[in-house]
Amino acid sequence: MTDQTPSTQSGQNQSGEEMLAKVRETYDQLKAEISKVIVGQDDVVDQILLTIFSGGHAMLVGVPGLAKTLLISTIARAMELEFSRIQFTPDLMPSDITGTEVIEEDKSTGHRSLRFVQGPVFASVVLADEINRTPPKTQAAMLEAMQERQVTIGGDRHPLPSPFFVLATQNPLEQEGTYPLPEAQLDRFMLQVMVGYPSEEEELEVIRRSSNKGEVVINPVVNAQQIAQVQKIIQHAPVPEHVLRYALRLVRSTRINEGDPSSQQVPEIVRDYVAWGAGPRASEALIQGAKAHALLIGSGIVGIDSVRAVAHPVLRHRLLTNFNAQADQITSDTIVDRLLDEVPEHGMSDSDRAQTQRAMR
Repeated sequence: MTDQTPSTQSGQNQSGEEMLAKVRETYDQLKAEISKVIVGQDDVVDQILLTIFSGGHAMLVGVPGLAKTLLISTIARAMELEFSRIQFTPDLMPSDITGTEVIEEDKSTGHRSLRFVQGPVFASVVLADEINRTPPKTQAAMLEAMQERQVTIGGDRHPLPSPFFVLATQNPLEQEGTYPLPEAQLDRFMLQVMVGYPSEEEELEVIRRSSNKGEVVINPVVNAQQIAQVQKIIQHAPVPEHVLRYALRLVRSTRINEGDPSSQQVPEIVRDYVAWGAGPRASEALIQGAKAHALLIGSGIVGIDSVRAVAHPVLRHRLLTNFNAQADQITSDTIVDRLLDEVPEHGMSDSDRAQTQRAMR
């Protein structure tokens, strides 16, 4: 990170190297505390912390029993943040999430008034457990909270705590009685994190710990103010122009628009298997995620490698595949793999390409 990065206010101005060291130290301390409870899942932990320090939300997808809920609650404890869990069920109502107004009577005067009672969404870390098990009406109650960091009840806006993160979970196996999230809501999640089975040695360690279960103390290592400082450092990290253009090419290569000259460069796998490509929010998430990735690994330079490192979790839930993809068992991750192979790291912009085409006529 260069000295051009704005300094945080922590008693005195800090240089770029000092801020970079601060981010890395915070990251290492968090991982050390989380590892007291969670065995393995390094990539999952990395991606969740990356999302939090980027100020985004994450969707965790994995079969039951992989400690998704435990992981999220442990992260909240290590960050000294208020944690709230919402178990999404078919009978859950929007007011069960956001809160509701109740009538309150003053016993001395008999005067009645409405008082807003906050729902479980009023916490810094909100676990939306099995978010696809509730109907769309209730799922939509999370949209304003995730995008605007507020909820509106009876025409009054109620701001949510800062920082505010939604970490949702989904079970990819059983789809009976579920309600798939609409694309507009999926797009609000910065990353979709796939939680896989542990390795043999990791599972053995899980068994050891569970058979000798004792009280594990998680020490808070950062608070809300320190998280905000790290977010500010990441937000103002400079990104080279060629990295911005690479992220843009990667996202635009997922779209098919017959009226757009750049669509002629779309890879064949996209033409065959993608019904709808990623939107502009994907480009923003790629850059924000790349900045967080670069700083968390201790690099002061945001490069193309950092964009590639976050491409799968950023794009996998933003690519809507068609029937052909289902028939041929082509997943969105397969398509992202092909894009990373075929999209050039350096190339012309749309305006340069159009100018070249005009010159050739």
